[in-house]
Amino acid sequence: MKKKTATEEGRKEEKIGMKYKRKNFSKWFSEVIAKTELADLRYKVKGFLVHRPWSVLAMKRMYEFYEKEMERFGHEPVWFPVVIPEENLKKEAKHVEGFSPEVMWVTETGCGKKLTEKFALRPTSETAMYPMYAKWVRSWRDLPLKLYQSGQVWRYETKATRPFIRGREFYWIEGHDVFATLEEAEKQVREDMQITENVMHVVYGIPFIQIQRPEWDKFPGAIHTYTADTLMPDGKVIQQPSTHLLGQNFAKAFSIKFKDRDEKEKYVWQTCYGPAIWRMFASVIAMHGDDRGLRFPYEIAPVQVIIIPITGLGEEKRVFKKCKEIAEKLDKSNIRARIDFSENTPGWKFNQWEMKGVPIRIEVGPKELKARSVTLVRRDSEKRHRALEKNLIKTIDRAGKDINKKLRTGAEGFLRKNVREAKDLKELGEQLKKGGFVKVDFCSIDIEGLPCAEKIKDKFHAQVRGKRFDKAERPKGKCIICGKPATCVAYVGREY
Repeated sequence: MKKKTATEEGRKEEKIGMKYKRKNFSKWFSEVIAKTELADLRYKVKGFLVHRPWSVLAMKRMYEFYEKEMERFGHEPVWFPVVIPEENLKKEAKHVEGFSPEVMWVTETGCGKKLTEKFALRPTSETAMYPMYAKWVRSWRDLPLKLYQSGQVWRYETKATRPFIRGREFYWIEGHDVFATLEEAEKQVREDMQITENVMHVVYGIPFIQIQRPEWDKFPGAIHTYTADTLMPDGKVIQQPSTHLLGQNFAKAFSIKFKDRDEKEKYVWQTCYGPAIWRMFASVIAMHGDDRGLRFPYEIAPVQVIIIPITGLGEEKRVFKKCKEIAEKLDKSNIRARIDFSENTPGWKFNQWEMKGVPIRIEVGPKELKARSVTLVRRDSEKRHRALEKNLIKTIDRAGKDINKKLRTGAEGFLRKNVREAKDLKELGEQLKKGGFVKVDFCSIDIEGLPCAEKIKDKFHAQVRGKRFDKAERPKGKCIICGKPATCVAYVGREY
């Protein structure tokens, strides 16, 4: 009987593993985080995560792409304090009401002295930034003002916490923009969604559906909220970057005014945008990974190329020397490469770096030395081929782009396949069992639609996410719940 090669065995494992990921995504997700050393959950404060180097290196790359794109669209970076005075937090009543249960307070010093005023650990930065905006904005010449900051926020999350999905401390970017007119603010909302498309979809490979959220589920203090909703492998919905049309609500609360060209004093119009790098990282893990572990898109991988020396036949010194030459060559071309000089067997190294999601593996041994080539293996397909040294940079560049395309295309196919329709309650229940988004004719996402949304929540433990923002979808009949003429096609799903 012919003995199976390591590659054939690997393919068998991957096929079995894909079934495992689909059948028990929760267990798979936890095991991947632990085994690939993304985080350690043993820190003794619930909802606070110890981030290990492999996740931090990836998220730093994710931050770089997002920050660069926001700056390309005219945003400038700022750093604001972690603490927010209680006085500030109370100024916008609806906002405070929405966040009050989640606020974490600083109330005393280390010596036990009570503070004269409580300070909130920022749950989001509107009430920290907008008092300063009121000082900075005086004239139409100061507008538009488009600022962002990258960092952490803290919320006392009462639901079950989950690494990178839901926590009490999470990492994100928030943009806060100020305009002279409503039209400019509305344009910014569309621009925010374009940034999400350019980075989360194109670079990270995570597709999404643009949703206008219902009135009862919008950001506290906003006129409208728009989100980029996508799916996890178990069919549950995860909300990714959201953008909020704040109107003049915060402007009036914090007295942000400007003198217009007509010499009249007016309130500004505002938007805010919250791409959570933390949550997007969860989607990268979940959407692209397989049973062998992570599969990073080429651009954001902590290590893009791992070089494995294959020693033997007394060629160890020459092989090691060649590995170092290749690593230096890749480094000069700004390709993140690492050599595994450990004493582990080549098979162990292959499995280790496959599990950690490195997009490309290069093997260098006596055969490669003789042919002045390397063996190149792609993580996404496990395809192996010889690459001449003189063409190596171009070969890696082409492979990296193709890896991103293949991962993105696979994720797009998964999302498309998991958008379904339901014409009545029975069909809605059947489709929700399959996971994903279910489209239904719905009475309204204005406040009068809330009773129907509550019935869906009570009966199916699912949420009315809202209606499409990026394109119009016309309902064909009556509301699936109340029977009134439908005004929209609503997306229903079970969320994290």
